[in-house]
Amino acid sequence: MPNHLSILGIIHTAISVLAVLVAVYALPRYGKLNPMEGAGRLYTVLTVIACLTALPIMKTGHLTPGHPLAIIILLLLPIAIYAYAIKPLKKFADYVQTIIMSFTLFLSMIPATVETLTRLPLSQPLATDPASSIVKINLTIIFFFFIAGTSYQVIKIKAKKKSLPMPELGIQ
Repeated sequence: MPNHLSILGIIHTAISVLAVLVAVYALPRYGKLNPMEGAGRLYTVLTVIACLTALPIMKTGHLTPGHPLAIIILLLLPIAIYAYAIKPLKKFADYVQTIIMSFTLFLSMIPATVETLTRLPLSQPLATDPASSIVKINLTIIFFFFIAGTSYQVIKIKAKKKSLPMPELGIQ
């Protein structure tokens, strides 16, 4: 498998790596990826650009499994951004936004992992193809990080909500 990247591939890769690095910075620092503030907003913008630049890349001459992932991410991000404004989601917007943003990062890590392991090191990549055991093991580890991290975030939101004072009902 050739390891050459097109100019668009290089741009896409750089933007994708930046998005992941921003998420890796933001999650421990802020406890979540808030698409409306600071690092979460930067992650969102970089992720949208990464998804859009992924769509025309076809190293095999046709669509790859990464293409539907990019489309799913592009469909999920507006839901996360506008969760507080969507009436049926409003009550659970904190949870919806947190879970979706974490899920977009997880989805982004799938092609990132596959591409990295099937391309590096250049002289002899670690994986021969996406079905290689090393790819499967790494994706399983990433999945467990996603489940653990998202669960932790949900627990923190729940604890924060419990600690907030209850509003008075105004009944006299």
